[in-house]
Amino acid sequence: MRISNNKILLSLLIMTLIVTGIWLLTRPAKTKPTHAPTVPVRVIQVVQRDVPRYVSAIGAVLSLHSVMIRPQIDGILTQLLVKEGQSVKAGDLLATLDDRSIQASLDQANAQLGQNQAQLQVAQIDLKRYQLLSVDNGISKQTLDQQQALVNQLKATARGNQAAIAAAKVQLSYTHIHSPVTGRVGIRAVDPGNFLRVSDAQGLFSVTQIDPIAVEFSLPQQQLPTLHDLLEAKTPALVKAFIGDSEHSITPLGEGRLSLIDNQVSATTGTIKVKAQFDNPQHTLWPGQLVNVELQTGVEQNALVVPPSVVQRGLDNYFVYRVKGDGVESVPVRMVYQDTDLNIISGVNGGDTLVSDGQSRLKPGSRIEVLHEPAQTPDASVQP
Repeated sequence: MRISNNKILLSLLIMTLIVTGIWLLTRPAKTKPTHAPTVPVRVIQVVQRDVPRYVSAIGAVLSLHSVMIRPQIDGILTQLLVKEGQSVKAGDLLATLDDRSIQASLDQANAQLGQNQAQLQVAQIDLKRYQLLSVDNGISKQTLDQQQALVNQLKATARGNQAAIAAAKVQLSYTHIHSPVTGRVGIRAVDPGNFLRVSDAQGLFSVTQIDPIAVEFSLPQQQLPTLHDLLEAKTPALVKAFIGDSEHSITPLGEGRLSLIDNQVSATTGTIKVKAQFDNPQHTLWPGQLVNVELQTGVEQNALVVPPSVVQRGLDNYFVYRVKGDGVESVPVRMVYQDTDLNIISGVNGGDTLVSDGQSRLKPGSRIEVLHEPAQTPDASVQP
């Protein structure tokens, strides 16, 4: 009986050892707590400063005055006193025409006036004599009236002669062609010795004003209220002209001021024409040239500035990732102004550190590793 009990106890012990071994082999291994992997990012600090706001367009350079020099009378071109490409001032003598025929007509008119004045002088003396004789009825009233009519006739003839002289002087002045504007002489179309006619379609050459000069461009009609405010401001709005893209043009060709808004919106394009005037002493702007134009529409005071890569677009709003400790948080922001170089936002504070690269792997609460680069700030120079 004692042997049977020992066997039972031995069997229970063996079964206990087997179960314990199985449990030890199959129990879950203890795992050490692990942290989520860090995300490498680049960061930037929010800068607070004044930012000019601009609208861009493509414009054409126009001369404020461009005159085609044409003859006002028929005649032979005797002299050209300027060269192609020469700068001239208003009033400078440009060319002369043969004036001999007109000078002869003027001399003839002067002679006729002298003859008429002599006749008028005699007639006036006779009139005075007749007036004295008429007091004592020495002559008839009819003779006095006839003499008075003769004096009036000679006076009218004298006025006609004077008008003929004035007309001849005007014709004579046309033989000397003066520049009506200050500008630059264009390519010459005729040479001295040619017979010029008023009806000729082709003139001698053009004189085009270069300084000051204008740039004409078009803007969307939505900008019309802003344009009215800019035009009525005490200081005209600043306009800059560039060749090519202004992002790659450090120095503008010129800086001008808004001067004119057209009197109607184009029904075809929905745009309004705008003109700006530029001082152009170095002749960097040239008539007919195509330029990129930027019009300053205002200045955003104490703006919060970040690069465009910082702001992310959500389903319903814009947001940014702000660094908080060793992680990030999502902060909704409002887009105040944007262009190719910068964004102006609200909803953050100046000096906040925001993620500028690596957002695709982030979510609120993600741990980050800032790449070993100094914290960047937006370029202080704003695209003009």
